[in-house]
Amino acid sequence: MDFNRSTQQPGATPVAHTAAAGVSHKNDKNSDNSKWGKIGLVSLVAALAVILISAALAAGGGKNDNAEQKLVDSSRLQAVFLSTGQVYFGNVKTLNSKYFVVSNIYYLQTSSAGSGTAANANTSVSLVKLGCELHSPFDQMVINRSQVTFWENLQDSGQVAKAVKTFKQQNPSGQKCSDSATNASTTNNVQGSTNTTTNSAPATTPKP
Repeated sequence: MDFNRSTQQPGATPVAHTAAAGVSHKNDKNSDNSKWGKIGLVSLVAALAVILISAALAAGGGKNDNAEQKLVDSSRLQAVFLSTGQVYFGNVKTLNSKYFVVSNIYYLQTSSAGSGTAANANTSVSLVKLGCELHSPFDQMVINRSQVTFWENLQDSGQVAKAVKTFKQQNPSGQKCSDSATNASTTNNVQGSTNTTTNSAPATTPKP
């Protein structure tokens, strides 16, 4: 009788093969864990980078806002020009990347006088104090920064500053909308000569 003949039953899995398969599965799991671990690490690093960049941009924006705010001469008037073509004169109290806050506000109003063709008519520009419009606004305006094209400090020797000074002298207690008080005005007509007009509060509201 041959005792060296294998007694393995048909269909049985060799022990050596089973062990190898177990090791292979274990290596696959380790490989998957390592792969997901790397993905998680990369995601964490990316998230931290985004947070740091956002913080740096926010800090930089704040520095720029402070630097621009320091350019405002609080002892003088400022002119704020909007993308709509409207311009407001007053004192810039606050400015940043989102909005402007302006008080002591004046704006320009045009009027025509005379007869005949437009070329012969005199067009005057008046400086009007904000406050007596139909909606009776307070003397403060918050302007969206995206609407501001540029702003500038005004010299005391300019026509606008002089007109504002004259208005304050004529209205020491402030503007009274019930009266037809003289508004600050300094005008130039289209023919180039200088004249001065007196206007009551405008019947229309200024463009925001």
